[in-house]
Amino acid sequence: MKKLLVIILLVSSAKICAAQKDSEFFTTLSSHCGKKYYGETIFPDDPSHDFAGEALEMHIKDCTDEEIRIPFKVGEDTSRTWIISKTDKGLLFKHDHRHKDGTPDEITMYGGYADDKGNTLSQNFPADDYTAQLIPAAKTNVWQLTFDPEKKQFIYYLERHQKPRYKAVFKIK
Repeated sequence: MKKLLVIILLVSSAKICAAQKDSEFFTTLSSHCGKKYYGETIFPDDPSHDFAGEALEMHIKDCTDEEIRIPFKVGEDTSRTWIISKTDKGLLFKHDHRHKDGTPDEITMYGGYADDKGNTLSQNFPADDYTAQLIPAAKTNVWQLTFDPEKKQFIYYLERHQKPRYKAVFKIK
């Protein structure tokens, strides 16, 4: 019985620590509300990649106590928004894709919940079940959102099958 109580306390403590890290990252991100970052694709260094040579822009724009929306522009394409939400399960990161008329793309709202490896400056978001069903090839995706220590750069990084898939580095101007 004592062992069970210790296990319950350890699990509860780990959940509280993870929730605190989620909250700290959310606060860091919120503190940049209204700021625009300009970036470029770093990886893959492949001229055939959809984003190759395109100017990237992210605008930490719409912020509430529960949600942050970050429109992500690729060249002239404004169809993407990243959404970070506080939920009962922790931070949730989603990719909202829209057509020009504002209707949802058929591949939209994929992402996942923050894992327990994050901190004030960085969070990892492994693909959730919805993502695995929507895009089976993405079931092993892990997105990482990171600020550098000076908070002048923001890095969007994606792994699939534990290998680098995409990386963009944004700088505030």
